[in-house]
Amino acid sequence: MGGVMPQDQRPLDQIKRYRIDPRDACLTCALDDLTLLYHGRSGQTHMVISPVPEILRAIQDGATLTVNDLWHRLAQSYDLGDRDDALAQIGAQLEALEALGLVRAA
Repeated sequence: MGGVMPQDQRPLDQIKRYRIDPRDACLTCALDDLTLLYHGRSGQTHMVISPVPEILRAIQDGATLTVNDLWHRLAQSYDLGDRDDALAQIGAQLEALEALGLVRAA
C-alpha cells in the first residue's frame, strides 16, 4: 500500500526560503547584550538578543535563504553547537521574525 515517496523529504523549514525586503530594513542600536531594532515601516521598536542580530546581519544582503543556508553562513563565524539544535533554533527565530514582519518568506 502506500504511495510513492518523493526523493527529497526535507522538512518544510529546510526548504522554505526567507529574505529581508529592503523596505523592512531596521535601524539598529546595540546596548550591551540587547539590540534595539527600529522598523520604520511599522514604526515599532523591538528589543532583541543574540542570535537575532546575527541572523539579520547574515541575511541583510537580500539573498533568499533556507534555514540550512543560514546555518552555513553563521557557522563560518560562530560556534553553533549541535547542528540539529542550531537548525531548530534558527528556524524558530526566522518564524518569529517573519511574524514581526522583519523577514519575509520568499
